[in-house]
Parts: sequence; C-alpha cells; structure tokens
Amino acid sequence: MSRPVLEIAVQDLAGFCVAADAGAVRVELCAALAATGGLTPSAGLLAALVAERDARAATGATPPGVHVLVRPRPGSFVYDADELDVQVRDVRAAVDAGADGVVVGVLTADGHVDTAALTALVEAAAGRDVTFHRAVDAVEDPFAELDALATAGVTRVLSSGGADRSIDGVRRLAAMVEHTAGAVQVMAGGGVRPVDIGALVAAGVDAVHLSAGRPVTDDGGPGGGGTAGYTVTDPAVVADAVAALARVQPTDA
Repeated sequence: MSRPVLEIAVQDLAGFCVAADAGAVRVELCAALAATGGLTPSAGLLAALVAERDARAATGATPPGVHVLVRPRPGSFVYDADELDVQVRDVRAAVDAGADGVVVGVLTADGHVDTAALTALVEAAAGRDVTFHRAVDAVEDPFAELDALATAGVTRVLSSGGADRSIDGVRRLAAMVEHTAGAVQVMAGGGVRPVDIGALVAAGVDAVHLSAGRPVTDDGGPGGGGTAGYTVTDPAVVADAVAALARVQPTDA
C-alpha cells in the first residue's frame, strides 16, 4: 500500500496556490462549497488554475492535479435528462480545458448509483480520473455500489462512511476499503480535521480530503446574500493536515 495522499477542496486560485505550496497531490475545484457542498466552477476559474498548474510544472515542480467538481445544482443527486446533458457537457469542457480529472455523483430515485448516467459521464471524461463524490453516502448499501463504481470505470470514491463527519464513519470506511480491495480507491472526506487524519489513515484509505476552510465575513447587501460571506482556504489548517499525514504510515507499512 502506498502512502495516503492529501486532497484539498478549493474555490479560487489562492486556494490552489496554498495547496500547491503545501505539497497536496490533488485539488478538487468547486464553487459555493460552504453554502451548498460544492457546485461546478466557472470556465474562467478552471482556466486560471490550469495555467498556474502548468506554470509551476514548467519550473520542474510537481503541482497538484486539478480535479473539477461537476454538479449543476444543490440538493439531491437524482438528475433528469436535461441536467445529465449539462453535466456531460461540463465534463467534456473540463477535459478540453486541461483538467486532470472530474468529480461526479449520480443516483437513481430508489437510492442506487445511476449506472447509465455514470457511464455517460465516464465516457465524457475520455480517460481522465473520475471520482464519485459523497453521493455514495446517500445509498443504502455502499458495498454493492462500490462494485457498480468499479464496473463503470470510476477511479476513486469520496466518502465519510455514511456519517456527517468521516471520523464518525471510520469503521465503515475501513470496511469499504476491505470490500473493494483496490478496485476503487477510497478517499476519506467530510468534516475532516487534521487531528482525525491518523485514525482515517489507519482505516486504510488511499487519500484524505478536506476543505481547510476559514470563514470571511463580508456583507453583500440585499442582492448579494446579505452577511453570509464566504470561505477561503486556510494555510494553517492545510499545513496542520500535511504535518498530520507525515506523522502516520499506511496500516501495513
């Protein structure tokens, strides 16, 4: 088993730079993370991150891979044909823009992975990594769904083990790792704090995912969401996560 890696969910170029400077292996690029759990980011934002990634690589550095969340709206992960069409277009656009991978999640109304929709999204990804996000935490039997993800060609699954916070779902995460036996990578995510990383790695996960967010109070007025503000990537939290990951070893190391 290789050493687990760190993925940071980011919403802007500054967040990517924080993750890159800290040595994260991947970023998940999204929008409206705190308010919605994440939505598809803009084309301009993706272009900016890809340009920064490529500029860093040109210097001989190994910047994080850019993985794009494709989620057209908040709410459930059950989508109609028009919403799926938009997601397929967004996946293709992300690939054409230079993304290293995409992050998707599609379910049927009765709580299973929507294999037909997922197949269309994997095909649109054209060989790039596909991560199935925490939609898996909304299914009744995640172990059966892991098999469906493997068959569809999904690279990894992001899960909290069915809990609000991944540390509370760590036993299920360990069981998911055992069940899939490497056919699908299992990445722990959901309310992750640096202090949780040791226990999550002990469960055998391939990666740990966190947003490392810090709230910023900013009044947008009646037309801009009032005083809801927004979140930014906190360099101190990312540094703590990197240090925590460095202190632990894989379970069979």
